[in-house]
Amino acid sequence: MSRAPFASDPDQSRGRQHGEARGAERGPRTEYQRDRDRIIHSIAFRRLRGKTQVFIAPEGDHYRTRLTHSLEVAQIGRVIARALNLDEDLTEALCLGHDIGHPPFGHAGERALDEAAARHGGFDHNGHTLRTLAHLECTYIGFRGLNLTWDTLEGLAKHNGPVSSPRWALREVDDAYPLELHTHPSLEAQVAAISDDIAYDNHDMDDGLRAGYLQLDSVLAIPLTGTLFREVERRHPRAPMERLLRELIRTQIGVMVQDVIAETRRRCENLGSADEVRSAGRASCAFSPALEEDERRLKRAMYELLYYHPEQVATAERAREVVARLFAAYSQDAALLPDAWRHTLPGEEPGRTRHIVDFIAGMTDRYAMDRCAAIYGRVPGGLRLV
Repeated sequence: MSRAPFASDPDQSRGRQHGEARGAERGPRTEYQRDRDRIIHSIAFRRLRGKTQVFIAPEGDHYRTRLTHSLEVAQIGRVIARALNLDEDLTEALCLGHDIGHPPFGHAGERALDEAAARHGGFDHNGHTLRTLAHLECTYIGFRGLNLTWDTLEGLAKHNGPVSSPRWALREVDDAYPLELHTHPSLEAQVAAISDDIAYDNHDMDDGLRAGYLQLDSVLAIPLTGTLFREVERRHPRAPMERLLRELIRTQIGVMVQDVIAETRRRCENLGSADEVRSAGRASCAFSPALEEDERRLKRAMYELLYYHPEQVATAERAREVVARLFAAYSQDAALLPDAWRHTLPGEEPGRTRHIVDFIAGMTDRYAMDRCAAIYGRVPGGLRLV
């Protein structure tokens, strides 16, 4: 496949913080393929299967988790990257790794940890993604972390754009291996970010309809979705509703992907290198203005109808309480920590608090509820062990 002039080139990678010999015994892979594979084989990636995407401790098996969401983001990202002649492996690595820093219970858990560590720098999931991959994952003999390329670390740090005020976790990684946080990231990172938007816009809608939190008439009142549903109905007039809804989600994803490809091609017409993408002063991968407005309306509706649904808000508060209780317990009695974490617990702040936060952030939803029940005798009402 020919590579676009503005694509990232693994042969021109800025390298790794810790030099490594290229051993042929592990197969003929590019630097970006090695990064992708290190993410896939990491413990943190495997734990995503037990972490909340939208629904906390759902009763059904068909709802997305952080793991299945990340796989769906990677599928969308590779389609866009291939159409634009970008590096698919770097795109995939960024899509698969972008949510690794999420704690149990998603944003509810993140809020609890941010409050718990407020005096010591707080917590944010994107910074913790970098901290996990660059520091906490320890599978190699010669260094801590996965020793990912600069290009992958930069893309994860800035996949939502330049970072003007990094918090402590990201700043710590950046101080050790400067990532030029003030610029835009590679086009592959920008594709990963917009693929994340496309995936959760559509798959959260799919899950919300399945769970009954979203009502069909409310969803069809969203301008883009309603227009596309009428077109789907016209093409398949006698299809059952369940099939129509699946076709609607596929169609809406396709419309968004095609729009991104066309708009990004237009924005990249005069870009001659990956560095020009970084210095362009604006996002080079984006929706067209018209679809950007449609997508913004869709997001507003999803927040109103799904993410801020009263039952969702109540469940999130109970989940936040689980994480807050765990932090309180481990802070008051370090003997409750597993041996490996207790023996490495720093004696001084902020290291002590951050160490406990690292432990809790790595938990799956189930493990967090299990530990809460073991310490306190129960979990907050409305949550259950599954």
